[in-house]
Amino acid sequence: MAMHLSETAAAAAAPVVLSDQQEMEALDSCHREVLGALRGLVTLLDHLDAQGVDATARRLAADAVRFFSETARAHHADEERVVFPGLLRSDDAVLVQHVQRLQQDHGWLEEDWLSLSPQLDAVSKGYSWYDIDELRHAVDIFTALYQDHIDLEESLIYPEARRLLAARTDAGRGRERAAARR
Repeated sequence: MAMHLSETAAAAAAPVVLSDQQEMEALDSCHREVLGALRGLVTLLDHLDAQGVDATARRLAADAVRFFSETARAHHADEERVVFPGLLRSDDAVLVQHVQRLQQDHGWLEEDWLSLSPQLDAVSKGYSWYDIDELRHAVDIFTALYQDHIDLEESLIYPEARRLLAARTDAGRGRERAAARR
């Protein structure tokens, strides 16, 4: 599993300074991990349907709990810190509205996760008191919201953030060149 921005900084003895490009690449990488973890939830449900709670189900559930409780939360915090602030200052009202929607999505995803995670945590510990139909419905909603969220980020928000970060970097380089000429 790839390290994410918050985990990277916490894991290093000295602060790690990532370039804007590296930060965006880490966020992109995490989206691929999220999609894989969502597929893992579907695999878990299919396994529970066929086999019930066994060692495989326990492992799949534990993996999901760990990923969405730790990595996904850190990813959202990184987006709130790296991607959203500059875009929220944009003069483009539609762009700002999309960013605000994504911030709201983070809240909905957290709420959905808080509803879903106790059942998955119970499966990870070998309990079988889950309701498979309720669990499947919750996973369907969680998955649909996450996929829609990622689609908007990757189609509009991340490209705009990259453009903004590149402009900021170019402006900084211009100031450095001007200072060097003096």
